[in-house]
Amino acid sequence: MILRIQTLTFLLLLICNFEATAQGGSSAILQKIKKLNTVGSVLYIAAHPDDENTRLLGYLANERKLKTGYLSLTRGDGGQNLIGKEQGEMLGLIRTQELLAARRIDGAEQFFSRAYDFGYSKTPEETFSFWDKEAVLADVVWVIRNFKPDVIICRFPTTGEGGHGHHTASAMLAVAAFKAAADPTRFPEQLSKTTVWQAKRLFWNTFNFGGLNTTSENQIKLDVGGYNALLGKSYGEMAAESRTCHKSQGFGSAKMRGEQFEFFKQLDGDSAKKDVFEGIQLSWPRFANTNSLKEILDNCIAQFDAQSPEKSIPALIRFYKQLQNIKSNDAALMAWKATKQQDAQDLILACAGLWIETTASDFVAIPGKEIAYTTQIVCRNKATVSLSKISFLNTDTITNLALKSNQLYSFKRKEQLQSNTTFSNPYWLSRQHTAGAFIVENQDLIGKGENEAALNVNIDLEINGEQLLIKSPIVFKSTDPVKGEIYRPLEVLPVATINAIEPAVLLRNDKPKVIQFVVKANAQNVKGIVQMNVSEGWDVTIENPNFDLKNKNDEAIIEATIIAKGDANAGELHPNLLVDNVRYNHHIRRIDYDHIPAQFTLSASIVKLQKIDIKKAGKNIGYLPGAGDEVASCLQQIGYNVTQLTDDLLAITDLKQFDAIVSGIRAYNTNDKLQSYHKKLMNYVASGGNMIVQYNTNNRISTVPPQIGPYPFVITRERVTDELAKVNILDKNHAAFNFPNKISEADFANWIQERGIYFATDSANNYQKLLSMQDPNEKANEGSLLLCSYGKGNFVYTGLAFFRQLPAGVPGAYRLFVNLLSLPPNETKNN
Repeated sequence: MILRIQTLTFLLLLICNFEATAQGGSSAILQKIKKLNTVGSVLYIAAHPDDENTRLLGYLANERKLKTGYLSLTRGDGGQNLIGKEQGEMLGLIRTQELLAARRIDGAEQFFSRAYDFGYSKTPEETFSFWDKEAVLADVVWVIRNFKPDVIICRFPTTGEGGHGHHTASAMLAVAAFKAAADPTRFPEQLSKTTVWQAKRLFWNTFNFGGLNTTSENQIKLDVGGYNALLGKSYGEMAAESRTCHKSQGFGSAKMRGEQFEFFKQLDGDSAKKDVFEGIQLSWPRFANTNSLKEILDNCIAQFDAQSPEKSIPALIRFYKQLQNIKSNDAALMAWKATKQQDAQDLILACAGLWIETTASDFVAIPGKEIAYTTQIVCRNKATVSLSKISFLNTDTITNLALKSNQLYSFKRKEQLQSNTTFSNPYWLSRQHTAGAFIVENQDLIGKGENEAALNVNIDLEINGEQLLIKSPIVFKSTDPVKGEIYRPLEVLPVATINAIEPAVLLRNDKPKVIQFVVKANAQNVKGIVQMNVSEGWDVTIENPNFDLKNKNDEAIIEATIIAKGDANAGELHPNLLVDNVRYNHHIRRIDYDHIPAQFTLSASIVKLQKIDIKKAGKNIGYLPGAGDEVASCLQQIGYNVTQLTDDLLAITDLKQFDAIVSGIRAYNTNDKLQSYHKKLMNYVASGGNMIVQYNTNNRISTVPPQIGPYPFVITRERVTDELAKVNILDKNHAAFNFPNKISEADFANWIQERGIYFATDSANNYQKLLSMQDPNEKANEGSLLLCSYGKGNFVYTGLAFFRQLPAGVPGAYRLFVNLLSLPPNETKNN
């Protein structure tokens, strides 16, 4: 008999630089053995990373010992980013990893649908205008049918109290999926791979936050604040650790101790009065002829020796064998058989104290090129373990080696990677997504949190006379002098990539522009030529298209000159690399933060071209960095000289040299020192300068400081999420709409994701409101663009989403922003 054990669960702890206590700690092993005795499951459903109730998930997974899952419909791509500049799918990558890290702490599993987070939505109707409701429902049903939960819990209600349209939509989909998952006529194409499933009950986990209390004493009430002695923490403490993983959203949390209650309102299913699992048998006796499984585990738990966990291996193997012999038409029993077999296998490995790791000499592997890697094995407990065989990528090594206790064995290999090996890429980003969905055609991938390892080594072991097959993913490990060991996934990449320095290029009027590309070698001795295809109506020339890169990581800068012909306004440029008669067209983007593993995406290298009719006034801009945006580089692209005004530079710089000063998004939220420079900045305005403040937030993460502009104003949470909303210019004669560019309603065409966020109000009317806009069925909002004259200069606060529009190359957004930078000085002081 061969037990198939995957070390992936433990690897996830390692590659994320977390302590792998779950692998060898006796208390964690005992906790997991106890969990083998529970055959109940619960699925939590919401819309985004950070929507989940981490305290409840930790309680369900560890106190009730249930198989617990969280289905986040999106990866949070449309949210804000408090730690960097990433937006869209790159932010979604960060938030995916933050969510997976949270699950490694609270013990729940993580699932996703294919829905793309297109940004804030005020209603479920708007949400479903982007999401294909039936397609997302199919994904929810798919997860339910595979996970087979006894109970489903929504974070939000269907009636809108959750605020965000995505939140309400997630509840509506959960309600529909509760019954659709049991209906064989709904999504029948799934049934070749899974079975229908009817959960027992559906609940809404009511809440009391944001000034809204939806809990009630007539609802089911659970104390989830208990302390787990085996894990050494309460579920309130666990929840804080889990929630703090959401660093990009500013969810660092304080640890809570003592009683903490959660409330549940039933939405569907069998009636329950006191407990969400009321009347549901959660141990093996729920199934016929399985009482012996409980007896084996009860004895194993009673006899568990924390000093010698290997003594539990015989009992775990007996448990596994009995599971293997189960044959039944009961879909629930067969699902639990598969789950508990895998859990038992993982525990056998942990009780034996086996540490197995395969590391490559480089984190990049190239199809057709050599890869060097080392497999290391050590048995740290007094278990009887023999190494029978190691199956490397292309060869096998038969050893029949008895492993001595606590002795490290190393096996080195150099092999050629198959030339047809698929390049690494997050599976949901392998194709360009639509406005509302990722394109994933492989049904087996739908719902998964991330890709499995690119390459694996298979190891045949014998433990206590039983044969085990272990899959060891190949990873890369390095040692940092400060951080210590750092793991990262192996990346299978093309021999070279080509990145445009400016992925969206604006051409002012009919002038040619030089575009720079970076060709980077992922191997040694990469020689080739750059070729380019361009849309009709555009011309491109390359002065020197050849590159010859001797060393891995060497880079070459290739320059191309682009010009629009005739009436061409928009187009695309597609660069290609020709290396050894093979064509490559891959753009690579990387993400590097300490709290998540290194991430990257490969996509087709495309440069968006946009001809823009724009006039400029002034040259020099001072930029106050905020939480992170690309606005400064966008201004440089159209010819401005931009100086990043750090705190030290702001203190000593004469601001009169700047035609305008711009603060980055959330600058006043993230930099307290700006308060100390308020007088200096206002003196600059009074002397004739223009200051433009982009949006700041006023919420749970941070409040707005008292001094931003020359007069008080209030930043609200109001926004216009419809990027197509009609924009009304309130004062068409104002310089903001006339100099140096004439602004009309046409300049608000082709905006992306939203019009703006965190609009402002001014009850004292010190500021002039320049624009009016509204979402459907709402009253007009005039808070997106506020301006006042102060002395000889002008101060502007704007919630307009320039931080999204400028990097996307939206012409009208550029023209309006230039006008704000170019506001003429006032003739008379008024301060």
